[in-house]
Amino acid sequence: ATKREGLQQGLQQGQRQIIENLMQVRFGELDESLIKVIDDLLKLSPMESSRLLLESSREDLIRRFLSE
Repeated sequence: ATKREGLQQGLQQGQRQIIENLMQVRFGELDESLIKVIDDLLKLSPMESSRLLLESSREDLIRRFLSE
């Protein structure tokens, strides 16, 4: 992997950690449904994913991303 790919991967892991932390604070233990939502949230901008996590209920997130 190039240095740039390594940096990109590191940033993505950092973003994943932030999303997981926010979800745990809001919803407690992460179940399988919430874990599946994380990859979809990572495709959004950090601002958008943070906004969704702060404003959406657990059910809203699951409905939005897993009912497609």
